[in-house]
Amino acid sequence: MGYGPHCCRVPPAAWLQRQRQLVPLDLLPAGSPEARQRFPELDPVSTYAEITVVGDLGQVYRGTSAWIVCLWALAKYRSKAHWLTTPAGAPFARGTVLAAARYRSATAARCVPGRACTTQPGGPWGPR
Repeated sequence: MGYGPHCCRVPPAAWLQRQRQLVPLDLLPAGSPEARQRFPELDPVSTYAEITVVGDLGQVYRGTSAWIVCLWALAKYRSKAHWLTTPAGAPFARGTVLAAARYRSATAARCVPGRACTTQPGGPWGPR
């Protein structure tokens, strides 16, 4: 899974790592040298813009679908992931991802791939 290394007060990657995983998640910072080496076909700029998940068979998921795949990999949230793919759950999934994106854009450091960030992770409310 690709993620922005300077995202949010509690980065999603840290939260995912603390969960019991039914399917192992290999978390890589978006645009990192390792991510570029393992997935050269992915545009690093787009992986900064939204969560990106690459499946074990090379499937690429972005945005809402990527979050659902991550939830599906977690023991506690697998049933919720199944529900989010139903007609009843889909609007909730999209709304949750949009709310998280708004939070991220308000709190995340302003980073550009290949350039050092000048803002602390989590913005003015982040850890010091």
